[in-house]
Amino acid sequence: MSMDKLKITPLLLLQSLAFNIAFFAWAFISAIIFIPFFAVSSKAALKVGKPWAVVSLFFARIFCNIRYEVRGHENISTQPVVYASKHQSAWDTLIFLALFPNIAYILKKELLRLPFWGWYLWRMKMIAIDRKAGASSIKQLIRDSKTALKDGRPIVIFPEGTRTKPGAPPDYQPGITAMYSSLGVPVVPVALNSGIFWGKNAFFKKSGIITIEFLPQIEQGLGKKEFITRLENDIEKASNKLLKGIEK
Repeated sequence: MSMDKLKITPLLLLQSLAFNIAFFAWAFISAIIFIPFFAVSSKAALKVGKPWAVVSLFFARIFCNIRYEVRGHENISTQPVVYASKHQSAWDTLIFLALFPNIAYILKKELLRLPFWGWYLWRMKMIAIDRKAGASSIKQLIRDSKTALKDGRPIVIFPEGTRTKPGAPPDYQPGITAMYSSLGVPVVPVALNSGIFWGKNAFFKKSGIITIEFLPQIEQGLGKKEFITRLENDIEKASNKLLKGIEK
């Protein structure tokens, strides 16, 4: 069952309401209680991400019965690499913080203007890109990504640049190709099916098990066209496979 076909029941309404209240309350409370980390340094502020994400995922489990499983542990690198992930839900921004406490997200600059958490994103030195800046934004993306990798931080980028509905036609942006060509590190494709359970801007949440799968890394040495074709095929094929048997 897709989010669009989700049957609204009183229980679902109550569960989703409780989750949303807890989720946003925790976001506000944690932004306050973690101020000392914010004040000390960017490295200290990075320590805020994991507890915020872990507690948020806990709320999703106890209120909405949304659990998750991680596949492809053997493809998770011990070295700083670029994780190129499918993006269907706000859940995707939680899971990487829970798994990689020192992660560096590629995100749109507008998110830095969000009260409280936008300030934390800035303090944590996430890589914020002005998507209207054209070629200069790509140069900044590469420059800031090199700094993050040098600091030992893995990078997460959502190649399509925004959340998409499960099964929607893909639209991969040029940023990931520029990163592959310029950074000199492998790219690990990541598939998931989070949008089935936690849709884009959806108030209601569907219970079930979200699967995130780390796929075999793409080593350096491919041409730009060959790389983006391989990346898109790997992510889309695996993500669509995860949808089968769930979305009906």
